[in-house]
Amino acid sequence: MTRGRELKAATLAAIMLACLSVRADAAQCGSTSGGFEAWKREFAEEARAKGISASTIAALMQANYATATIAADRGQRSFGLSLDQFLAKRGASTIVARGRNLKQSQAALFASIQQRYGVPPGPLIAIWGMETGFGSQRGNQNMLSSIATLAYDCRRPAYFTEQLYAALQLIDRGVLSPTTRGSMHGEIGQTQFLPKNILAYGTGNLDVAANALSSTANFLKAHGWRASAGYQPGEPNFSAIEAWNAASVYQRAIALMGRQIDGG
Repeated sequence: MTRGRELKAATLAAIMLACLSVRADAAQCGSTSGGFEAWKREFAEEARAKGISASTIAALMQANYATATIAADRGQRSFGLSLDQFLAKRGASTIVARGRNLKQSQAALFASIQQRYGVPPGPLIAIWGMETGFGSQRGNQNMLSSIATLAYDCRRPAYFTEQLYAALQLIDRGVLSPTTRGSMHGEIGQTQFLPKNILAYGTGNLDVAANALSSTANFLKAHGWRASAGYQPGEPNFSAIEAWNAASVYQRAIALMGRQIDGG
């Protein structure tokens, strides 16, 4: 073997060894509750090595396997509906009617948000109404248990592992509590933010409508929203709505309701 081939082989061996080491160190996912406690212990060691405090890790160890979260994650059937069916199921006409009233009664707030972020009231109000019924349905699941369960679950472990680390950081900072309640997937606040997005785009306590709406506008702007550009399918700002939620029928519903609220 030539010197070049020896170096190439040695490099490849080192990469393979590193990959094996990462796999050996990472907590293993599971598809039932049976391995959850062992997974938490392994994950706790990883979190401690990343600087998460002992008190927050202790809170993580109290997290329960959230069976309801797994059931909800497997049963999101409404995203398979047609647009008309989805709008009817989600009460779009009620959202639009109340949204128009809120646009008028909270005109100063929405004007301030639009001036700062370039996002008009319609899509923000549509998201607010769609996500929580304007704050009336924010969920009552333990946020930490929900996200830990999804980080352990084998369906999307990498995505929710990032969310879990973000949740632990927010608990360390005192922004969230281990007892914070939210929806089935761990989203919290009036417009339902996951922890990683709270870190990146949150502008205050998301249980306060003004903060939640500003944070949502901040998210949309960070994902390419351009002031005064359109937000219907095929228009420049629709991609920002796509970034908010991956379901096509949800995206089209927000765009349509937003236009109706904005008077289009």
